[in-house]
Amino acid sequence: MIASASWILKPGLDMMMDILDEAKQRTVQFQDRLKQAGHDVAVITDESSIAYLAGFWGYLSIEFGRPTFLILRSGQEPTVLTPLMESEMVSAMTWVQDVRTWEDAGDRRWENVLAEILGANLKSIALERDVLPAIVRNWLDEHFPGIALDDASAVLGDMRMIKSPSEIEVMKKAGTIAGAMMEAAHGSLAEGVQEFETALAIIAAGSRKAAGFLTNSGWEAFVSPMIHNLQIMQSGSDTSMVHRRASVKRYDRGDPVYFCFCNMAQFKQYKLGFDRMFFVGEVSEAAGHIQQVAIEAQAAALNVIGPGVVAEDVAAAADAVYAEGGFATSYRTGRSIGVAYLEKPELKKGDKTVLKPGMTFAVDGGISVDGELAGRIGDSIVVTRDGFEYLTDYPRTLLVSKG
Repeated sequence: MIASASWILKPGLDMMMDILDEAKQRTVQFQDRLKQAGHDVAVITDESSIAYLAGFWGYLSIEFGRPTFLILRSGQEPTVLTPLMESEMVSAMTWVQDVRTWEDAGDRRWENVLAEILGANLKSIALERDVLPAIVRNWLDEHFPGIALDDASAVLGDMRMIKSPSEIEVMKKAGTIAGAMMEAAHGSLAEGVQEFETALAIIAAGSRKAAGFLTNSGWEAFVSPMIHNLQIMQSGSDTSMVHRRASVKRYDRGDPVYFCFCNMAQFKQYKLGFDRMFFVGEVSEAAGHIQQVAIEAQAAALNVIGPGVVAEDVAAAADAVYAEGGFATSYRTGRSIGVAYLEKPELKKGDKTVLKPGMTFAVDGGISVDGELAGRIGDSIVVTRDGFEYLTDYPRTLLVSKG
């Protein structure tokens, strides 16, 4: 399969559909699926799922002991339950009309308000079990003993596998932002430069590019352009440490330098995967060989991607290249991306999901030789009717800086 020239629009679907209208439609569809699955009520707590359905998110949440909830019943208007201090921004962002608040102390604690909303005589509660905060799970166990806590993750996960054209457009913008970040990374590399200086250049370039896609009106006024999270990067002999963070280390000539933007490349809550390896000034034969095998493994995986292909077969294509080069497979070839960093399905052995148009993936080539060298490359793509299209773009060759 080869890369498709463009994303194919579904007939009659307006690409400029308001993001909140689309979120509302998803919620109605999710409520219908919950009913078909026999669920009385769903309590959604995951930030990515709430963003997907209700169109809002916060920047301080459960890590400060403050959960936010989206409560859904079939055929009824949904309810948002959020901390009082967050309610003004939440109300301005979401399409949901019923926004209720809780307070840190007193009679209006979240436990009391949630119990009031849920009521009595429930047969079951649907939730996303694997991402349910422990304090919420503990309270549900205590307050609703004997009530079945059903897992709705598969229902919502299946919905999120296929992205709409408007979602793809957001992810394309995220790819453009990621490209600006990678260009800044490349341009910063020179002998003596410290890793954290490169990270600062990346954050500045990505934030400026994202700001160019935003306005200060309506829903967009609440979307921050700022690129954040600690930069994943390694250089020199540390390159085999896959998720090391930027430090004060200085680059030496010939150093390999690896950048992973998987926790930073995003726009309007849609996350991408994007990785590149560079070399400062020159590349050794050994390092170049390892990187070339990684590039070829990614290319082999991409070459088979298209509708009707089984997910694990994409991984098998990359694994064959590793084996031919004398390397063992160390991790998955790819993962589905969207409003969460990891969605369904994954490109790895054992995943039998059949790929369909509208699925989006981060597709990687990766080799680690502990304590020595590594080779890595990664891009985000969308499956189309006749293959795939890149969401991220930067040369897929041995990359050597001038410095």
